Amino acid sequence: MAKETVNQKKRQTGGGQTAYDESKIKTLSSLEHIRLRTGMYIGRLGDGSNPNDGIYVLLKEVIDNAIDEFIMGNGKQVEVQIKDGTVRVRDFGRGIPLGKLVECVSIINTGAKYNDDVFQFSVGLNGVGTKAVNALSSHFRVVSIRDGEFAEAVFERGVLTTQRRGKCAPSMPAAARRDGTFVEFTPDTELFENYAFNMEFVEKRIQNYTYLNAGLTITLNGQSYVSSRGLYDLLTEETGEDILYPLGYHKGPHMEFSFTHTNNYGEEYFSFVNGQFTSDGGTHLSAFKEGFFKGVQAYFKRDFRSEDIREGLTAAVAVKIKNPVFESQTKNKLGNSDIRSWVVQTVREGTEDWLHKNPQAAKKLEQKILSNEKLRTELNAVKKEAREAAKKISLKIPKLKDCKYHLEDGKEGELTTIFITEGDSAAGSMVSSRDVMTQAIFALRGKVENMYGKKQAAIYKNEELYNMMMALGIENNIEGLRYARIVIATDADFDGFHIRNLLLTFFLSYFEELVTGGRIFILETPLFRVRTKKETRYCYNAAERDTAVQELGSASEVTRFKGLGEISPREFGQFIGEDIRLVPVSISTLKAVPQVLSFYMGKNTPERREYIMKNLIEDAG
Repeated sequence: MAKETVNQKKRQTGGGQTAYDESKIKTLSSLEHIRLRTGMYIGRLGDGSNPNDGIYVLLKEVIDNAIDEFIMGNGKQVEVQIKDGTVRVRDFGRGIPLGKLVECVSIINTGAKYNDDVFQFSVGLNGVGTKAVNALSSHFRVVSIRDGEFAEAVFERGVLTTQRRGKCAPSMPAAARRDGTFVEFTPDTELFENYAFNMEFVEKRIQNYTYLNAGLTITLNGQSYVSSRGLYDLLTEETGEDILYPLGYHKGPHMEFSFTHTNNYGEEYFSFVNGQFTSDGGTHLSAFKEGFFKGVQAYFKRDFRSEDIREGLTAAVAVKIKNPVFESQTKNKLGNSDIRSWVVQTVREGTEDWLHKNPQAAKKLEQKILSNEKLRTELNAVKKEAREAAKKISLKIPKLKDCKYHLEDGKEGELTTIFITEGDSAAGSMVSSRDVMTQAIFALRGKVENMYGKKQAAIYKNEELYNMMMALGIENNIEGLRYARIVIATDADFDGFHIRNLLLTFFLSYFEELVTGGRIFILETPLFRVRTKKETRYCYNAAERDTAVQELGSASEVTRFKGLGEISPREFGQFIGEDIRLVPVSISTLKAVPQVLSFYMGKNTPERREYIMKNLIEDAG
């Protein structure tokens, strides 16, 4: 009898597995779903050290609603305050209808963004944004003011705690009684551990809002931001004086764009849809490129090649469309195919018209195109030689330990990383402890050549750099990139820092898009190990080491890791696994690139030498 009962149980549970029956089917409320599947709504969580971390998405969702009011002609001012981890945003638009205040901030698929009569060019279309902010905040308060009356609702982690409604007191300041909406929220530390707002990231985002909405004033902690010329101002800020001709500019009812050429390699674009920065571009950006190409050809009546026209191009593009289709809730890429024809036509006509009105700039552009044409011909000859030399090498790229998945492989591809390290000892520790599915290793022989100020052809004549480009898949163009993240992993000493700077010089000089696209990172590895017989701690700086020694006792053993090769594969696994520490490499504006490269990699001035000795050598000690 006992045996029969056991067999019966096995049939019910699938040989020891948990039974899969009606009782296991769950229906989550929208609140529960947002908190359980946070990534679907805001992408990554993070602690605020990366501009794509969730706390900035929460901030964006609230400010977007204020911007939508301005777009519809209601209110020319937005006030933002960030203090002690709490965000407050006040707009002076129409205010949320008082009787629907609670529903609009807590029930998914509720809002006026579905109504074209009320919001024609809104970023928030799915009725999710503010609800996600509410659900992911330990404290969320919203107040709407309309015609001298107000409604207020307070939530904790999406659950309503109090609400009230009444008339605004005559004693309130006149500004406080103006129509509009006030939102206050504190991100939930259960989800966003040890978070902090990086105000440089926030200021950049606020500045972009004003560029995209000329005439709107946004105040951030008392500092006002405003733009009178929109994308023209944005591109001026990004490029500085490093331009070949004055900025081209066109603005219509549904599209605005600005452009110029620089001496930098590659192309750089800032694209937006309804005020949303689309970091991965989309239909509007590809249509802009096509329209610009056709406009230039039409003006010069020459059959130039697209790559010769676009090499060195920097442009900002913004469109307003009624029903944008984004590829995810975070809205990084536009998918609408129906806008292509009118965007191409608008850009073609706008570009051709501007060139006719600016013949001197047109002449400089023609010189740039002809120069690009000549350089491309020379570069192709050098590339051919490099490819021929590469054929003599075995099919396997030297010093590359590849992984199974690559960037083109969908979700798995987005998890891929290649570590660029120095020497066999460091690479050996990483190879033994890496995830062979998603982590690749490329080992340099030593210091790479300083490529600062050299022509692009030079990188194809350098065997090690060419091998590295082949490993990355960018020897032909950046579209061939094989990994989602490129991580520079060098020793924490002078030589390691020098190699890091040489690699950054290479990427910033010839593949700037990898930096601005958030693909380049620096690996942080521990400098010290502090351990006793019972506990081991890894410390990333001297302060952490001193704290560990104090807490574990003076008898603890302290080991200083001077090179990556000194860390055993068993230990190294945790430093490139789930707890990996990566520092994203970013340049706040393109105009900063020449100055940065000149300072670090140019002539060895006393100021440069003193700075490196003070900031790099001391940090490594």
